[in-house]
Amino acid sequence: MSTHRLRFTLNGTPRELEVPADRLLIDLLRDDCGATGTKLGCGIGVCGACSVLVDDELVSACLLPAVFVDGTAIVTVEGLASDGALTPLQDAFIRDGGFQCGICTPGQLIAATALLAEQPRPTREDVRSWMMGNICRCTGYYGIERAIQRAAATR
Repeated sequence: MSTHRLRFTLNGTPRELEVPADRLLIDLLRDDCGATGTKLGCGIGVCGACSVLVDDELVSACLLPAVFVDGTAIVTVEGLASDGALTPLQDAFIRDGGFQCGICTPGQLIAATALLAEQPRPTREDVRSWMMGNICRCTGYYGIERAIQRAAATR
């Protein structure tokens, strides 16, 4: 099987790896880079647990072949906090009960980060529509919605 040398930035750190041509981004992140905050949920791109930002675009890491990230900047949940300080969104998730078991939380945080970058003051309907691609079995979504609204209010 052929391999590819990839150069990319992961959470602000330059990386260079040789990977098999069929490697998925989720496996590159978790197995090759140790970024285990990104979770594998459904494996077919519908649950949102593997959501990451690639050049500020929200993507499902379980669907994207790793070769497509050559030359890009990737942000995972590990890259949200700065110098150990939580973002207002992460803080709001804690305060408003936006997480329970933690399986979907990384993807929820990444998706909400993308939402707030695109729509700094989203309506409740905007939040619900945007976050539909992220499934959570624990919270009932109200805590997630409250957390996103709280974070938006701090901007």
